[in-house]
Formats: sequence, C-alpha cells, structure tokens
Amino acid sequence: MKKLISIKNLSYRPTPYPVEKPDILQTINLEIEDGAFIGIIGRNGSGKTTLIKHINGLLSPTRGSVEVAGLNTSKLENLLELRALVGMVFQNPADQIVASTVEEDIAFGLENLNLPSKEIQERVYEQLEKADLLDEAKRPPHLLSGGQIQRLALAGVLARKPKIILFDEPTSMLDPLTRDAFLDRICRLHRAGMTILYITHHMEEAFFADKIVVIDQGKILLSGKPEEIFSQRKLLHEIGLDIPDAAKYSQSFLDLGLSIPANIYTSEDLLAALPEYHGEKQRNKSKSSNGRREKILIDMQNVHYTYLARSPLAKKALQGADLKVNEGVIQGLAGTNGSGKSTLLQHINGILRPSEGKVRVGSFSVDNPDTSLQEIVKKVGLVFQNPEAQFFESFVGDEIAFGPKQFEMDNIRDRVKNAMTLVGLDFDDYKDRRLETLSGGEKRKVALASTLILEQEILLFDEPTAGMDPKSRDELLALFKELQRQGKTILIASHRLDEIAEITQALTVMKSGRAVRTEPTHDLLFNKQLIKDAGLSVPLIIEIVQKLQNNGWPIDECECLGIDRLMDAMKEWIQ
Repeated sequence: MKKLISIKNLSYRPTPYPVEKPDILQTINLEIEDGAFIGIIGRNGSGKTTLIKHINGLLSPTRGSVEVAGLNTSKLENLLELRALVGMVFQNPADQIVASTVEEDIAFGLENLNLPSKEIQERVYEQLEKADLLDEAKRPPHLLSGGQIQRLALAGVLARKPKIILFDEPTSMLDPLTRDAFLDRICRLHRAGMTILYITHHMEEAFFADKIVVIDQGKILLSGKPEEIFSQRKLLHEIGLDIPDAAKYSQSFLDLGLSIPANIYTSEDLLAALPEYHGEKQRNKSKSSNGRREKILIDMQNVHYTYLARSPLAKKALQGADLKVNEGVIQGLAGTNGSGKSTLLQHINGILRPSEGKVRVGSFSVDNPDTSLQEIVKKVGLVFQNPEAQFFESFVGDEIAFGPKQFEMDNIRDRVKNAMTLVGLDFDDYKDRRLETLSGGEKRKVALASTLILEQEILLFDEPTAGMDPKSRDELLALFKELQRQGKTILIASHRLDEIAEITQALTVMKSGRAVRTEPTHDLLFNKQLIKDAGLSVPLIIEIVQKLQNNGWPIDECECLGIDRLMDAMKEWIQ
C-alpha cells in the first residue's frame, strides 16, 4: 500500500518556551500507509496530541517535515486542501463547536466548501441520524451532554467526507454502550478505507488498531502490532501505561497456577477460558454488613430541574430525583450520557437550585434561595466534567491558589505545593506552566488540586478519570480511598463501573433524570438486568466472578470486586 503520511525528523517546541525544557517532540520518524488504523498511546503530557496536530497543519515543525498525500503541512498554500483531506475530533470536542445550533454546526464546514444547499441538507440529516441527534437538531450545543457533544464533533467531521480522521481521546466522555457503538462506527469507517489515527488511554481500544505507536517524553519508544506492544508489560508499566484488562486478568490467573491460555486480550476469550472448579466445598453466599449506624449527609427529595424552562428549547434534566448519601462513604453515581448525573451534582453544591423538590446538605437547605452559596461552597467541592469550565487564571500555580485567596486562607504557597503533590504534579515543573499548554489529563489534575486545596468536607467528582493515563488513574483511585480515611464524603459520577466497583461502598444508578436505585455496590453491580436496563454495561470483573461461580467456584460475590480481591478469594479453594 502507498504511504499517505510521512513524518521525518519532526521536532517541535512552542514559542516562547523555557530554554531548559526539552523539545515537546524529538526527532519523530513515522510512515503511515493509506487505509491504516494507528493507535497512539502514552502518558499524560508525552506529546501525543502535539504529534497529530502536525498532521492537519494546526502546528508546524520546528525542525523536520510532515507530508500528507504529498502536501507539506507547513506551507500555507496547502492548508485548504489539507483540511479537506484531514478531519480531527479534539480531546475536548466543545473546542470545535462553532455554531448556535446542532444542525448549523454540522453544516458549518460544508458551507465553507460551497456545496449546493440540497447536498448540505442531505449530509446534515444523514449525520444527525447516525449520531442519534435528530431530536437535538435545533438545540444550542452548550446544552448537550458531554457524550452528545462528542458525537456532534464527529458528525461535523464526517459530513465533510475526509480521507483521514484524527481522534484524540474520543470516548473519554461516552458511557459504555455509546462508546461501544462509537468504536464500532470507527472500525466500520476503517474497513471502508478511512485512515485513522487514534489516541487513547484505554488499552482495550488500542487493541483494535493495526499498529500501535507508543510515545514517551516526546519520542517514539515502541511501534508494532498490538500483540507485540502488549507483550512488553514491564516496560509499559515503567512509563505509566498498562495492558488490556483481559490480558491483565488472564496473567493473574496464570500467576495463581491455573491452566488457561497465555496471550488473551479480549474479554470474550478470557471468559471462554476460565477454568472449572472440581473441589468438594460448596459456595458461601453470605453477605457482609459493617453494622455501622449511618448518618445521612446529603438528602435530595423529588428534585426537578429544566434547562431553558418556559422556552421552546426547554429540556427536563431531573424529573423527581431522590438521593441519599451517608457521611464518610464513597458513593458512585452511574448512568448514560444525558441521564442527569452532572445536573444532580450541581444541585448539591448550589450551582443550580431545583425548580421543585428539597436538597439538604448537612445543615444547609440548598433549595432555599436565601442559603448562602459561599457557605455551601466552603463545605462542598465540585470537579467538573470539563476542567476548563472552572479555570479562572492563566498559570497552574495561580489557578490552584485562586480558591484559597478568595477564602483568605494562610500559607497559600505550601497549600498549593501539597495539593499539587497529591495529584501527581511536580510543583517546580508545573507551577509556572500556562494552562493552555497542558494535556487534557494534566488539566484534570489541576482541577482536582484546585478543589482538594480547599479541604472541603464533601467532594463531588464528575468523570474524574477521563483523559488520565493508567498510572494517573490508579493513583487517583488510591487518593479517593485516602481522602475517605481522612473523613471526607465523596460522590463520583462515572461511566466506568469497573472503577466504581473497586472504591465505592454504595452505588446509585440514574436513568432519564431519576435515581432508579441506590444499593451497596456489590448488590447493585451483580444485578445485571438493572445495569443493562439503565443503558450501562456490566464490568468485566462481574462477568468473570459470575462465570467462575457458574463453573463451580465457591467464591463470595462480596469479596471479589477487584482482581486482587478475587485472587485472594480463589486462593482459599485451590487444592
């Protein structure tokens, strides 16, 4: 096959940039064939996004060259033709939304191509239908959920019918079933001949690629087929990456001495390979209880909220939502895109006030308009789904110090340093960095630090691990556990039920603006029908435990939410 993209000795450093800092990209050489599917992985800040921005001409090399279909991307006269060839779905898709309604945004690029009105209308309708956005066609994009905005961004790109699409963490805001449908669509585009470059922190997604490129500190560290890359688990771990969950779990079974095939990478293959139990002991189905008397800290009753109420664009976001959160717990909040999770969180810290219903947080009646928002914020912190939404300053250190300054806290420099250390940001390396130069994962860490520094009693997190590399994700989950030990109450809205399974004691499932059910996490996650009815997917660890139970293993569900806990439970029954 012919070469479509040719990158030679590419190095890049922005202007201005500290002299002591190395180039963001360093002597990159890469050839990509027409019709290829390239997965790109690397830790936060490794240079992945910077690399693909050179392919559509958003950035120009400091040294070296990039050619796409023979077009030098540095030459201004090539940009119009280049942008017709190359589409991009940004890490934060809201950054590429430019029009006042959904349908106008999809039409925007087509109008710039001077296409006939009838063809524009046909393409817009086709993409609205494929993106499941027909009902939202007349709505302002800023009123869409994160997942809907992601789908809108892709629709706008596909409407122009490019030859190459660059994806930068495209599924980070999508719920599991929507993510699966999105990935299926990308695979179909690839099979139809589209050339795809796909950045992801989810190793399961990278496995779909023909070839994986591993970027570390601005250099290509590894390049090869998925099986070749994921066979180097030790090296990947050293640079903050991982292997697909199915491969990780299968290795744990092998380490336990069980007979299953090596080199398993998909959940289907893993479940089919799980061994049967031939011992004599029977399964113990007992469920543990901590016996602790619980104090309700957050109490929401029959909460309703409508965006743009009493207007033609009115949309109900909460429709009689009820929620109770006990003091000192980590509680999960799960639901599909648009189920009301973000809206519900914003009622707890007073950003939104209910049109109907009661919201009590500690001693505060949040639904009472006379209740001081400042006093609520002193008690309740919220990290938004899109971290940029809560930034006020230009530099990292100033942003993290912003809140403490408003509350006239002392020792601000030490507080900033401690907060940055908690989230894995080196104080000296990052305090003077401009926020717009950070990767998506690094911005999320800044948002986390900006909240943790205020030492609030209740912490709300909206998709906190989105855009984070595997190491940063694991460190954040460990931090949540430590914060709980310090007495914090934590509510986490997340699409990742596998992460929720490991760290939460209770789980609330939302659907269509209502809290469908709240139960102990282990009870709710093993209710597969409830999970599916809510439009979510059952975590792989749950599928594994139930398959092992079906194979005769006498393991207790309550003991097995997490691979390490499952291995400990199984050791007892190995002869």
